[in-house]
Amino acid sequence: MKNRIFLMSPAIFIMLAFGVVPLFIMLYYSFLSDGPSPTFTLQNYANFFQKAFYLKLTWKTIQMSLIVTLVSIVIAYPAAYIIAKVIQRGQNLLLLFIIIPFWTSQLVRAYSWMNLLQDGGILEMFLRKLHLIGDGSLGILFTQTAVIISLVHIFFPYMVLTMYMSLDKIQPSLLEASKSLGATPFETFRRIVLPLSKPGIITGSILVFVPCLGVFAEPRILGGPNGSVIGTVIEDQFFEINGWSFGAAIAFILLVMVFLSIWITSRLVKRGD
Repeated sequence: MKNRIFLMSPAIFIMLAFGVVPLFIMLYYSFLSDGPSPTFTLQNYANFFQKAFYLKLTWKTIQMSLIVTLVSIVIAYPAAYIIAKVIQRGQNLLLLFIIIPFWTSQLVRAYSWMNLLQDGGILEMFLRKLHLIGDGSLGILFTQTAVIISLVHIFFPYMVLTMYMSLDKIQPSLLEASKSLGATPFETFRRIVLPLSKPGIITGSILVFVPCLGVFAEPRILGGPNGSVIGTVIEDQFFEINGWSFGAAIAFILLVMVFLSIWITSRLVKRGD
């Protein structure tokens, strides 16, 4: 037992030093007033909940995160199923192609989408070649649609990988037994494949939804003046306005939202079981 504690001590120290302690520092600053002589106050939290602007922005961020999560599920599930159950060879190569975007910065990918979605850009010229749009501009850049497209591209691999791992664990004998008992492909999917792949869907949803709550670079680059989310407000408080205490309060509220979303998800999973 002592040897286990000794071997785990470096990991525990790193977790406490770089994970737990910064959270308590942020919590401490969130109860201080801004100014040359900070005092203990609850005004930072009161300002957040009393101003409709921050509440609307929070709801907008939650909506955007939900849309990105749902779109990622719709796209990733068929892709993961094909890789796990349909394709016999080249699975590792396909997974490599999905992982490749991880090797580039999120900022690089955001600016790449900016060049692609801008009026007169590659996407607009391609659609005009196919006669899918007229002479008008595409009008996607600097909208929430552009932000959602970028975030789906950025977080899509998390969803595919978690779903693939769940689908790959499903034994082919279960599918063959279902077929031999006269079940249709849809019944097999509904009663066997979907329930057994639910852990991958839940895990992937958390890995997509939670980071989306705190993004700030992509909405600022691709959303333009209308791209403000709660993450951009936190960034402005820390780096533009020097409102560290209010920024810490908003960040801690966002952290509570993250924990709350994970708790709700776990409760839904247990209820479904």
